[in-house]
Amino acid sequence: MPVLLTDDISFPPHALSDKNGLLAIGGDLSPERLICAYEKGIFPWYSDDTPVLWWSPDPRLVLEPSNLHISKSLKRVLKNKKYQVTFDKAFSRVINKCADITRQNQSGTWIVPDIIKAYTKLHEKGLAHSVESWFDGELVGGLYGVSMGGVFYGESMFALMSDASKVAFSYLVASLQQRDFDLIDCQITTSHLLRFGAHEISRNNFLKRLKIALKKETLKEKWNPPADWAPF
Repeated sequence: MPVLLTDDISFPPHALSDKNGLLAIGGDLSPERLICAYEKGIFPWYSDDTPVLWWSPDPRLVLEPSNLHISKSLKRVLKNKKYQVTFDKAFSRVINKCADITRQNQSGTWIVPDIIKAYTKLHEKGLAHSVESWFDGELVGGLYGVSMGGVFYGESMFALMSDASKVAFSYLVASLQQRDFDLIDCQITTSHLLRFGAHEISRNNFLKRLKIALKKETLKEKWNPPADWAPF
């Protein structure tokens, strides 16, 4: 049964989450609480008409960077260099685009103003990063997430042109390979991420792997695209 949080930034045991993975309700989005949550494999996901909701789903969708699968069609797009890819160049624009984009079977957005403010603070601390896809100087796709230790926690992506977010994601994973990351936390299962090679593992397995991965140093400097990467 989900627990109501107090001013204390600690979280209840994962076993108290409901069948959908909802673990706790309330609290704030301070950097300290968010860092505590991610260290424990918990993330916020809610809408304007609810309090902050904290989740720990079981199973958990993950992707090992070395297991990235790129389709033949996407390899052609990457080879043609249709998009220019940058890292940490336009974090604010990316997160706002992710909030604004219309998604199939979704009437609103969970990236509410408080989420944007909170993750912008994490970006300023070097813990949240963005990847951008550009076409003729215009931002047409991208993603953002949180990096701690050897784990990248994917949060959201958007695309205004075909394959723009897929290209950004491919470059992200290649960068994580080169940086010796252990795991990408994809959180919730989608067919889109399964096609990239993501797979489900149990929550207990995820938490064990998370504990090991977080022993690595957190890389807080601004990131750059992977060097000499050609997946085609």
